[in-house]
Amino acid sequence: MTTVDLAIIGAGPTGLFAAYYAGFRGLATAVLDTLPEAGGQITAMYPEKQIFDVAGFPSIKGRDLVDNLLRQAAPFEPAYLLGHQAQRLEHRDGKPVLELSGGLRLETQAVLITGGLGSFAPRPLPAAADFHGAGIVYFVPELAAHAGQDVVIVGGGDSAFDWALALHGVARSTTIVHRRDKFRAHRGTVDRVKALGTDIVVNAQVTAVHGTERVTGVAVDVKDEGPRELPADAVVAALGFTADLGPLGEWGLELDRRTIAVDPTMATNLPRVYAAGDIAAYPGKVKLIATGFGEAATAVNNAAVAIDPGAHLFPGHSSENP
Repeated sequence: MTTVDLAIIGAGPTGLFAAYYAGFRGLATAVLDTLPEAGGQITAMYPEKQIFDVAGFPSIKGRDLVDNLLRQAAPFEPAYLLGHQAQRLEHRDGKPVLELSGGLRLETQAVLITGGLGSFAPRPLPAAADFHGAGIVYFVPELAAHAGQDVVIVGGGDSAFDWALALHGVARSTTIVHRRDKFRAHRGTVDRVKALGTDIVVNAQVTAVHGTERVTGVAVDVKDEGPRELPADAVVAALGFTADLGPLGEWGLELDRRTIAVDPTMATNLPRVYAAGDIAAYPGKVKLIATGFGEAATAVNNAAVAIDPGAHLFPGHSSENP
């Protein structure tokens, strides 16, 4: 049995900022995540992408944002239990006890769930089902791995266009293939990609992936045009992903689809269990990293009062009490 004041489930940006803020409030913290590295979806999916909507940073790479958050929390020495899944929750004398994969039990004063969208997996590219070579990827952990390559990106959402921007000037060529002529991506990003002269093939389906040991090309069927062959050394299947709350869905939490309902204090319906970030749901919610940071501070401050009723909800500004 390990004992901490606050257990944070999810080591993405919201969870890492919560670890800093809990330390600032004098709480001993453990941060756990099923992934082997801190950073959550950013580390797993887009470490090299530029993020433009974090306050104070005109632009920052996902990897750098995660590194900064880890450094910010480091003085308070949070314990990182990476590669561990929170499987069961019970309450003992009104306090949460978590059972983790591997048999570890974590006794806490409060729990903060910041698990983003829960466990996630990329949607597969159907045309690649029979291809067993290398070159089909769903995320781009290292841009340099595609230096000098012809890259075909399949999809029409933010990820597809973000990868096209990130790979411009790195890859020899980038081509976006989308099944419609309308895009889900942010209009400004679409305009930037078009301005670069990136080849965008619309109303098209990838019908086959060619190659033996590695991808050498893809076949697409273009509406009103017919078959077309595209050179490719790599295919980025940016088709989104499916999310699953996993064991969290069995804890008795009040759920709103695949998210957790919270009140204005970020409290869930379970005693001393809070949620923040993309996994937390309330009317008017906007899912941004910046939103998650504010929710983390709200949750930690309210948890601190639940832990010690004599504590103040607002501890003062960090500039006054560094």
